[in-house]
Amino acid sequence: MPPHCDTMDGPVVTAARKALDANDVTIALAYVPESGEAEVRAAFDKVQKARKAAPEAREVADLYFFETVVRVHRAGEGAAYTGLKPAGLDEGPVIPIAENAIETGSPEALIGMLAETLREQIQHRFAHMMKLRDHDPHDVAKARAYVEAMLGLQVYSHKLYGAMKADAHAGHSGHKHG
Repeated sequence: MPPHCDTMDGPVVTAARKALDANDVTIALAYVPESGEAEVRAAFDKVQKARKAAPEAREVADLYFFETVVRVHRAGEGAAYTGLKPAGLDEGPVIPIAENAIETGSPEALIGMLAETLREQIQHRFAHMMKLRDHDPHDVAKARAYVEAMLGLQVYSHKLYGAMKADAHAGHSGHKHG
């Protein structure tokens, strides 16, 4: 789950808030699996009625709807619901860049950031492995350190490649993060 799918300023709660304000549940349904649609629709209907009672009821009802949509969203990804998080949490460097790419219609900054991060990681792992490569073959501790670094580079590369190809073959974002 991106670090902010369950935050009060994340995309799921933002869509749920827009759905309530527009009286249009379909805005929120895009964020839940089809299997959770009936539950979200039922919660939406209850909440729209409760919102008319009083300002306090509206606040509680809105929060109930946000929690429902996020919980169903998380369940659709096979992830546990751990509650709503406050707005403004540090989401790391990639989410704002990805969001900006979506807003601007250009993935170039995102591609550049991810490519540079990958380059740095591979160069670091490779340099570490090369530093350990020339060792006395009778020094088992140093030989083990080299093998660990060598296999670590290979496994890292294999897992990364597998993740990239799996998402590409699935025909979607591989969204399994909340």
